[in-house]
Amino acid sequence: MAPLLLLLLLSLLPAAAYLCCVRRHTGNAGAVFRRREPGRAETRGRSPPRDTWAPRLCGSGLRLFVHVANTAFGQICLLPFFIRLNNLSLMRSLDIHEDPTFIPEVAAEVMEDKSEAKSTSDIIEQLIDARSDSASNGFSFKGIKDYLDCYRSGKLTPSQVAKNIIAVLEDCDKSTPPLRAIVQWDQEQIMLMAEASTARYRNKCTLSYLDGIPVCLKEEFKVVPYHHRVGTVYLGTEPETEDATVAKKLREAGAIIIGVSNMHELGTGTTGCNPNRYHKIPRNPYKPNHFTGGSSSGSAAAVAAGLCPVAIGTDGGGSVRIPASFCGVVGLKGTFGRISSHGSLPLSYSTVSVGPICTSVADAAIVYSILAEPDPLYPYGLKQPKATLSDMCAPDLKGLKLGVDWTFFKACDAEVLSICEKAVEHLQSLGASMVAVSLPEMEEVRVAHVICILSEMRDFLQPDFNKHYQDMNLDTRANLAVASQFTALDYITANRQRTRSMRFLREIFTTVNCILTPAVACTAPRIYESDLLTGSSDLSFTARSMRFMQLGNFTGIPGLVVPIGYSTAGLPISLQVMAKWWDEAVLLRIGLKLEQFRYQTKKPSIYYDILA
Repeated sequence: MAPLLLLLLLSLLPAAAYLCCVRRHTGNAGAVFRRREPGRAETRGRSPPRDTWAPRLCGSGLRLFVHVANTAFGQICLLPFFIRLNNLSLMRSLDIHEDPTFIPEVAAEVMEDKSEAKSTSDIIEQLIDARSDSASNGFSFKGIKDYLDCYRSGKLTPSQVAKNIIAVLEDCDKSTPPLRAIVQWDQEQIMLMAEASTARYRNKCTLSYLDGIPVCLKEEFKVVPYHHRVGTVYLGTEPETEDATVAKKLREAGAIIIGVSNMHELGTGTTGCNPNRYHKIPRNPYKPNHFTGGSSSGSAAAVAAGLCPVAIGTDGGGSVRIPASFCGVVGLKGTFGRISSHGSLPLSYSTVSVGPICTSVADAAIVYSILAEPDPLYPYGLKQPKATLSDMCAPDLKGLKLGVDWTFFKACDAEVLSICEKAVEHLQSLGASMVAVSLPEMEEVRVAHVICILSEMRDFLQPDFNKHYQDMNLDTRANLAVASQFTALDYITANRQRTRSMRFLREIFTTVNCILTPAVACTAPRIYESDLLTGSSDLSFTARSMRFMQLGNFTGIPGLVVPIGYSTAGLPISLQVMAKWWDEAVLLRIGLKLEQFRYQTKKPSIYYDILA
């Protein structure tokens, strides 16, 4: 037997020598490139979005895959096959001549001065008054207005509310299963902020509409005195001594920061599955055996469960909008650079925007008006136009044109599609006109966004991936192994595609005011017992959940998700509205009308009425 094996090896040596030492490896003379004409969209062979193929892995199967994926065999054979199978090598076959756009920062348009327009404070007062007029029968989330009414009438003080919150925070993680929305909180800190707010209400010198309002921030932000763990067990070993800009602004506005919220480890997934010892998996308040969505998982769960009416998250691939949609609340991703990211971990510098998760569109508008402004400590958005809420309270939607790409729009579950189509009809009944548009090269957008966000994360996390590999969750290691497949050429071509996609959007927004899509193609997935122990990796679900999100992150345009109904299983379904850069006002105007479509708000299975 031994001589036969030796003979076989000797016969393979010439072939191996040819492949290793003779055959050219740096290119292929027979490669076919698809040339893209500058400024002209590719229209041939347009088809519905393709699904990613990848098995759902957990337990020992996930452990085995992660181990193999990070070996030489995995990097040379297994993952290149996965990349080709899912068309993630698309950029390598494109010949794009546009210069790359590495940061999707867009100059503000010169707007005509509307000196007669209402001030933002007048519009907010109108929003608050309108919400009381339209209070529906049955359940409704307690929002900013409800807290302000209690404080202004003397029914409750911020201090009394803070004591209620502390009692709830103690209770919600003792329940079965534990909610795990807020992962760090400090009773003394909460009471200090609440007592200061109580004194301001007593002396009639409140700081803003957020004075005394409970809020939480995703653990990705630095918040004094909490550990800046970003969903890991190895970061933030010492309490933070400096606030992120958004945390500082919330303090200056008088808000009560009740703690920092759970998140998918390092923002690398869209389920919120984080089994490590400091975090555990947050539960969807509507169905506790289902995921919240991620990566701003705890933020959405906290709002939907009534712990606070406002939470702050970050969104690099739908990480505000996906959990907001799955948990049946409102999520706003601002224009790239609109709200400062200073003080959050810069995991992906070109795709991430900061945004609020709230109980209502009106609440999102209030928070947006306070947080949206240039920050000298953050390099993007320094020349942004002033944030306004112009025309938000218009009685109808007359004059607005809503763009819908029906081929793209219909790439979702039948149950989601049915409700979203009816919501579009509702907006038309309010005077808006529907315009059929074509979103070009969406497969290129899908692939390019994946390349950009994973490459930037892999770059930033390179030291951690070397030093703390064993401390990371299994799915994080799997995602970073996939990220290792992308090259500098992939990244540069992806950013050339960004230039094209932003140009196409500029043209589309000359004909419509916004683009409508379902928020997520499906409802929140189920949590399995094995997920609680090892976590899970479901790249097919991740790609599907980001389908309608990626365009906004890749090009920097703002997006708003608004709950519009429920599946037969009782899980929330939302619609997304996207607009041109810096035009969050039109999103909020449409969102306000979209809220009227849902005739009834169902009470989550887990809900705490802090004001009761």
